[in-house]
Amino acid sequence: MDQLLFQIRNCTHCEEHLPLGPRPIIAAHPESRIAIIGQAPGTKVHQTGVPWDDPSGRQLRKWLGVTDEQFYNEQLFALIPMGFCYPGKGKSGDLPPRPECAPLWHESLINQMPNLTLTVLIGQYAQNYYLGNTMKRNLTETVKHYQEYLPDYFVLPHPSPRNRFWLSKNPWFEEEVLSDLREKVSESLDY
Repeated sequence: MDQLLFQIRNCTHCEEHLPLGPRPIIAAHPESRIAIIGQAPGTKVHQTGVPWDDPSGRQLRKWLGVTDEQFYNEQLFALIPMGFCYPGKGKSGDLPPRPECAPLWHESLINQMPNLTLTVLIGQYAQNYYLGNTMKRNLTETVKHYQEYLPDYFVLPHPSPRNRFWLSKNPWFEEEVLSDLREKVSESLDY
């Protein structure tokens, strides 16, 4: 695992496409119990080098029902983005994660974490990659039917502050999905 993490952290595979240059962000350990598979680091995370070190990360930790100490304990949580580097800005926010990263690194990473009991897929890019044609017609429907993907995957929308409108439109998410999520996380951490 150390060699693999070294290779990922020094990857320059798509350097010419990265406006701020390569800075792969990842946290993983052979003992990790929960994998959080998100999108790609934003500018703040690119600067600090700490995964989910932004408002989205604070919201995610609330959703999961865990402390910062738990979340950043690599023996508990592997924090794996679909794209390891900041992809740049688009018209309506950050660009999608670079498509090279997941096929290049994810399988090797997951294979080196035999204690994973839960994989949380955050947002459409992770869900498209891991769920493929079992996804519903959109993210809302996929999240609404989250139980169909258990025990392998727990699907979530992105916890970005930009998703406040989605959350207010879909109160079932906080009422039903988050309590199940916290239960599954607690079970995995007690494993």
